[in-house]
Amino acid sequence: MADAEKKVQAVPESLLKRRKAFATMKAMRIKKMLAEKKARKVTRKLIYKRAEKYHKEYRQMYRREIRLGRTARKVGNYYVPAEPKLAFVIRIRGINGVSPKVRKVLQLLRLRQIFNGVFVKLNKASINMLRIAEPYIAWGYPNLKSVRELIYKRGHGRMRKQRIALTDNALVEKALGKYGIICVEDLIHEIYTVGKNFKPANNFLWPFKLSSPRGVMVLKGLKMYNKKRGKKSSLSCH
Repeated sequence: MADAEKKVQAVPESLLKRRKAFATMKAMRIKKMLAEKKARKVTRKLIYKRAEKYHKEYRQMYRREIRLGRTARKVGNYYVPAEPKLAFVIRIRGINGVSPKVRKVLQLLRLRQIFNGVFVKLNKASINMLRIAEPYIAWGYPNLKSVRELIYKRGHGRMRKQRIALTDNALVEKALGKYGIICVEDLIHEIYTVGKNFKPANNFLWPFKLSSPRGVMVLKGLKMYNKKRGKKSSLSCH
């Protein structure tokens, strides 16, 4: 009995404290992991519900345009769709001999390299900028398919001034969660509909690096037009 008491007393107090601290840390780690797992499950459900909601919204928008067009034709009129709010702009020329004003516009548009592309919210100021830079750019109005393919196939985000591929919804949530944008589908919706948080969402997207064209440029679903060249064009996003 005395020998057993001696063995127990022989364990250093510092070792007991370390064991206790380790057990506490392990318990906290497990608790945190379980909480994160639960949060991820909730987020996945939310993302799925939002994707369904957006799908219904896009379908309603499309059907509304079809319905208004048919109604106008029935009474012998033409249906004029609302002015586009979103443009996709591609830089097609270098800056040799370019004026400082045009150079500044290209910088403001974040088009620092040839075949870079960016989304632009169309308003009076941005349209004036596009006119100034017109000889150096091609631009057009992207449809939903174009926006989705660009972001999924070519999309990169800006994280700590670095270009990061959008491989995980967690990256989007970390950068734009405070704006209610927690997944790539949220990002696509915000860009395509030019929502109230379009500016931070668009600034998060790194300028798209598009493939060099072979002859005439083609981007699926996006008819481009450059008045200087007088050609419809597109760029490959493969």
